Formats: sequence, C-alpha cells, structure tokens
Amino acid sequence: MHSFATWLYATAPSVFIRSHGAWMIPTLQSVHIIGIATAVGSAFMLVMRVTGWLGADQTLLQTQRRYGPWLTGALWVLLATGALLVLAEPPREFDTVSFWLKMALVALVATLALAFQRSVRRHDRRWEGALLARPEVKLAALATLLIWAAIIFLGRFIAYDTVWGHVFPGAKA
Repeated sequence: MHSFATWLYATAPSVFIRSHGAWMIPTLQSVHIIGIATAVGSAFMLVMRVTGWLGADQTLLQTQRRYGPWLTGALWVLLATGALLVLAEPPREFDTVSFWLKMALVALVATLALAFQRSVRRHDRRWEGALLARPEVKLAALATLLIWAAIIFLGRFIAYDTVWGHVFPGAKA
C-alpha cells in the first residue's frame, strides 16, 4: 500500500491540491467538517426518535424523511471531500492505522444508515409497532452515536498516528 500511496502522491491531481494547499486543503477540511456535523446531527435526531427521547410527535418514517436525506447527502459530501484530502497526502493516510480503522467504521455506519433508511421506508408500521419497543434496537441506535464519535476521534488522530506505530510496528506514520 505504501508504494501505491507514493505513486499517488506524485500524480498531477495530488500535486495540484498540494500546490494550492494554502487555500484548498483548509477549504476541503472545512467542508468535510460541515459534512461531519450534518451527518452526526442527522444521525443524532434519528437516534433520539428511535429511543423515544425526542420527536415522539412524529412517526419514525416522518423523522427519517426529514433527516435521512441530510444524512445521505452528508455522507456523499464526506466521501468527496475525504477522497480529495486523501489524494492530497496519500502516504499520510494510507500508512496509518487510524485511517484504516476510520474507513472501516465509516463503511459500517454508512451501511447501517442506508439499511435503516430503506427498512423504515419499507416497513414503517413494523418499526412503529414492535421494533421501537425493543431495547436492543434502542441500544443499537445509541451505538451508532459511539461509532460516529470514534470516526471523529480517528479522523483527528490520523495526524498523530505515530502513537499507533508503537502499538502496531508495521505502520508507517
């Protein structure tokens, strides 16, 4: 992976982003952070509805229709800006354990979010009935917030991944 990252670092798009890094990288990071805030905020509202702590005046389908598109859109923004940030410094990203853990959690939370949205659209009455009453559904919903917290932590921790290097000697920070 390191050789691929080194090759990618030398490509024209990567060089272009870095050569305009004084404004491009902070802009990409800012849009990425706004995407994170939008995704986490939308996920939070859905979790609060699933747990019954907020939004009980709306059905889960109504809540999903309100916040689901924001969550999906934010995931696309995160994918686009994240890809460009990786392109800017591929060795920094690809050689870190934090990056790969973050990507695994992003894949997990995106899969869960899309499956949840699809399920609510198809089986809204079942969700309103038996599923929302189940404690394991509420715990799973709360667990998604922990996953988002881990994603945020790992994303920030990429810059300090030399710590993981001591735990995982194969990683190059």
